[in-house]
Amino acid sequence: MAFVTRQFVRSMASSSSATGPAASAKKILIKHVTVIGGGLMGAGVTQVAASTGHMVVLVDQSDEILAKSKKGIQENLQRVAKKKFAENPQAGDEFIKKSMSNISLSTDAASVVHSTDLVIEAIVENLKLKNELFQRLDKFAAEHTIFTSNTSSLQITDLANSTTRQDRFGGLHFFNPVPMMKLVEDSPGFIVNRLLVPYLMEAIRMHERGDASKEDIDIAMKMGAGYPMGPFELLDYVGLDTTKFIMDGWHKMDSKNPLFQPSQVLDKLVEEKKFGRKTGSGFYKYK
Repeated sequence: MAFVTRQFVRSMASSSSATGPAASAKKILIKHVTVIGGGLMGAGVTQVAASTGHMVVLVDQSDEILAKSKKGIQENLQRVAKKKFAENPQAGDEFIKKSMSNISLSTDAASVVHSTDLVIEAIVENLKLKNELFQRLDKFAAEHTIFTSNTSSLQITDLANSTTRQDRFGGLHFFNPVPMMKLVEDSPGFIVNRLLVPYLMEAIRMHERGDASKEDIDIAMKMGAGYPMGPFELLDYVGLDTTKFIMDGWHKMDSKNPLFQPSQVLDKLVEEKKFGRKTGSGFYKYK
């Protein structure tokens, strides 16, 4: 996390003029981070940032969501500590205690961004909602504060234009689960999702056409391609609502592209609030 943010600041500063807010970005050491969104992705980013010594404020709409996120972070840190400090349990306990002490919670993003160095947005994949959030935060954040989005499909320029800090705005697309995945995309293209999402959608279309059952498709890809999860298992893990938001956005940009066509099955599941693992039901059911 520290490496990513320092590299990110340097790359932004070097691509800008030598004067103004961008120039001061060269001198910024990211100490205070605000993460907007307490879902799996936001909680994962918070965990990584806190465990690498950053002070982090995790923001979401309700205390209930935040309490659930914090509980999940602590449980994940316990698993990390058990493995990382197997020979020294006391050091593991200190690691957990220190990491958790770096995390605070808030339901009011505007009240905390005034003192943050880096904002990482990880809310629902919806351009309108993200723009409304960034536009509001832009009024309260300090001049040096860098805004980033964890978007996996939206154009960063479209998000940056909702603010007055285009030279301090970028993409930080983490992968889930954040503490386990080493890749962070901070350049245009979103290579992984551009390849992955059409693959997931084609699996749905195969199922829709009756070519194969979802179970057989998952087994085939795990046994034949060596993937750790089949496409339907991965869809449920990522969230069907997230996949639909991505496809809806791509379809709007290029409605004639056969890879970006919507799916009735996916649309129906999302309409029924069956988003996958996080709601207990998606293509599969979960206890």
